[in-house]
Amino acid sequence: MVATNDVNTRVKKHRAALRAAGLRPIQIWVPDTRSPGFAEEARRQCAIVAAADAGDRDLDDFMDAALRDLDLDDESDA
Repeated sequence: MVATNDVNTRVKKHRAALRAAGLRPIQIWVPDTRSPGFAEEARRQCAIVAAADAGDRDLDDFMDAALRDLDLDDESDA
């Protein structure tokens, strides 16, 4: 029981330090990549996005322009 109390004390101290640094705990739920069907669903969604992107010339033009802007910014930093 002593070891558990030591761990609990360390965890409380660590969390207090994080809060003092202006952070707060949150819980985030994400997809379980190990679940059956995950890979197939990811491929399905990627195919939908790829098909939508392939037909959107305006998006390609916008991304090309943004890339040119980044390239110009990099050159001015040198």
